[in-house]
Amino acid sequence: MKKDIALFEALSLGAASAAGAASAAGAASAAGAREEVLSLAKAYFEDAKYYLEKGDFFTAFGCINYAHGLADGVRKLSSQPNDKPENRT
Repeated sequence: MKKDIALFEALSLGAASAAGAASAAGAASAAGAREEVLSLAKAYFEDAKYYLEKGDFFTAFGCINYAHGLADGVRKLSSQPNDKPENRT
């Protein structure tokens, strides 16, 4: 569990910089949504640390997994800044 928390910390820094790059490229509304999702991911990350300290491993595991899922979504969106619904086949 501690490894998952450390991994999230390392990966969330990359997601934050990618979202910042998207904002700089002129995608302000998309970047704002990404920042909001990243903020939620960080909240779940903090919850995971809290529950881990309390010994509630089940809840901590659920929180860190949800945080990773949200961060992965931000990374996926940030890696495809020109992926608009009208461009999909």
